[in-house]
Amino acid sequence: MDVRRAEERYRGGDPAAGISSLHAFSFGPHYDPDNLRFGAVIACNEEWLAPGAGFDEHPHSHTEIITWVVEGELTHRDSAGHESVVRPGDVQRLSAAGGVRHVERNDGPEPLTFVQMWLAPLTPGGDPSYEIVHGIADSTPYAVPEAGAMLHVRRLTAGERTALPDAPFVYVHVVRGEIKLDGEELGPGDAARITDAKDWEVLAGSPAELLLWEMAAG
Repeated sequence: MDVRRAEERYRGGDPAAGISSLHAFSFGPHYDPDNLRFGAVIACNEEWLAPGAGFDEHPHSHTEIITWVVEGELTHRDSAGHESVVRPGDVQRLSAAGGVRHVERNDGPEPLTFVQMWLAPLTPGGDPSYEIVHGIADSTPYAVPEAGAMLHVRRLTAGERTALPDAPFVYVHVVRGEIKLDGEELGPGDAARITDAKDWEVLAGSPAELLLWEMAAG
């Protein structure tokens, strides 16, 4: 298990424009050849947008983009004609495939916090697609077959335990709360990268929310 702390992430964004970002993997000007990916995950970005702030239209290709809103609401528009508002509890997926452009904004009255994770597809190219699942349940894993991956959302009460999936690669991101994992204490923004996970368990020290990626290949 490789634990990465919140304070070790790369800082980005444009604070003057109301955008603050923390990147868990090599990103943009923060090039780190030893931190390019884990399993299929190539980015895990935590974003803060002030009311009225956002990312203007920009392109993506050959990437599976999964977004989890923590607080506030995210307005999404893309060049394939999709437009939606993503709220806490929703899972949004944009499959960039051969290429797509999109806009992400905080058009709501409150600050917006979201976690966006990028996965490398098993096969590049194809046609872009879009999906949003409103109010996903903890017991319903979200499959991203294009990347050979499965997302598990876990919301735990203090003292509750949950098993991690058994898989060649498991990525754990702590959205909120404190947990204990194999003797390590992890807090908000911390992450664990586990290879060959089998019979691993998480114990919540306080009410916690976790995003877990189960991946078959790296």
